[in-house]
Amino acid sequence: MTMDKPTTFQELIAGDKPVLVDFFAEWCGPCRMMPPILNELKAMVGEQATVIKVDVDKNPGAAATYQVRGVPTLIIFKNGQPVWRRSGVVNAAQLKEAMLPHL
Repeated sequence: MTMDKPTTFQELIAGDKPVLVDFFAEWCGPCRMMPPILNELKAMVGEQATVIKVDVDKNPGAAATYQVRGVPTLIIFKNGQPVWRRSGVVNAAQLKEAMLPHL
């Protein structure tokens, strides 16, 4: 039996593995600072966690569901529930520290 890749946002965040979601917008200056930080975090946590980006303009439903009012907003989900959130640019060390209890 093969597992299909999760397709919906709910499926993506439902797993036991923590998922860091970066809610961003193309027009947002500070959001452009996040990709290298997210890459650095991914290098630190490897396969223990998932990192995804969600464009709030293309996915207004997800943004509304989690009351994302400003971008970037970073939320860590575990088993489908938000367990940590922060708005603004956050460095990789802070993100790793926030994620450690959920790994």
